[in-house]
Amino acid sequence: MALENGKPSLASTAADASVMQSQSLDECLKVELSPAAWPEVQRVLQGLNQGAPVEELAHTPWPNNMPQDLNIQKYAFRAAPEQLRPRRSVRIGLVQNAIVAPTTAPFAEQSKALLRRMHEIADAAGVASVNILCLQEAWTMPFAFCTRERRWCEFAEPVEGGASTRMLQALALRHNMVIVSPILERDETHGETLWNTAVIIGNKGNIIGKHRKNHIPRVGDFNESTYYLEGNTGHPVFQTAFGRIAVNICYGRHHPLNWLAFGLNGAEIVFNPSATVGALSEPMWGVEARCAAIANGYYVGAINRVGTEVFPNAFTSGDGRPAHKDFGHFYGSSYVSAPDASRTPYMPRDEDGLLIADLDLNLCRQIRDQWGFRMTARLELYAELLARASRPDFEPQIIRDPAL
Repeated sequence: MALENGKPSLASTAADASVMQSQSLDECLKVELSPAAWPEVQRVLQGLNQGAPVEELAHTPWPNNMPQDLNIQKYAFRAAPEQLRPRRSVRIGLVQNAIVAPTTAPFAEQSKALLRRMHEIADAAGVASVNILCLQEAWTMPFAFCTRERRWCEFAEPVEGGASTRMLQALALRHNMVIVSPILERDETHGETLWNTAVIIGNKGNIIGKHRKNHIPRVGDFNESTYYLEGNTGHPVFQTAFGRIAVNICYGRHHPLNWLAFGLNGAEIVFNPSATVGALSEPMWGVEARCAAIANGYYVGAINRVGTEVFPNAFTSGDGRPAHKDFGHFYGSSYVSAPDASRTPYMPRDEDGLLIADLDLNLCRQIRDQWGFRMTARLELYAELLARASRPDFEPQIIRDPAL
């Protein structure tokens, strides 16, 4: 429920955060369906991994110095044993969280509160032996791009030497962990231009590289092009100590060719750090990342923040709605999907959480061998059509009924 003092709301109400007073859609169905019906519904909704639902792992209670207010869930995806290749196991972690300080607080206070919170969570991921950790989109700030106010640009920071990067570099080195850190980047080399960027920090504390968001929304309250435009880094895949990863930032998940390009470049895991609200996109949420994993033969980690962020000044977005101070509830529901169409249950819609998943990367090749999607892709056919469609003189291939 939106609070007038600017604090994020995490209330579990049917209108705002919960699904029939349940933390997630999966939990709601499990509670409401009969014990006989649930396994078959689960098979269809979550798929099967090696003939069974994705295995849930027991979570060892945290030491007292670890965050106790973090919803931890752990799962394992299996692949069939192979005779010529050993198992290729990697543990990933997805972080979903609300902002900590109200948006009315001084910017320094908001920033420090988020840095402290993420330090706690990343430290906890390291203790849990996570190999690759991915944070949510623009985690260093409120998702203020709805407001179109320029003052929020103060949260932007350079990739090299930025406060969040320095902090995470130290944690990556301490825990031998790769960290994907999506931030609002200030490109000091090119006129201090802003970008929506994911920084890839290696397990030695080094910066492997970065990727800038390819597709920028112009829908509803998502007024992001006021701050930054489409990225210029292509579709890079980063070879890390634990596997080949890529980052499809938020709105890019609506573009199938974006997913395809990361697959063509050899990604084994694609992270989708997001910030999206229920009224706009929730029916799409469980579909897009899962479809991408199936079609491209890789794992996908879909991440969404939680809470309702209320801003000091009301704003409009040219869609006929009255002026308002928030643009809806960030519904969390982070999950991991595998190339065999299986997925973890969704994380809660209203709690900070760390989703841990053990992946056997051998599953990627096994499913490609089974289904042959890459072999039957006909890339040359689509390349020719896309080349024509990108030209100003393009004419669609439409065969008209002569009787019309």
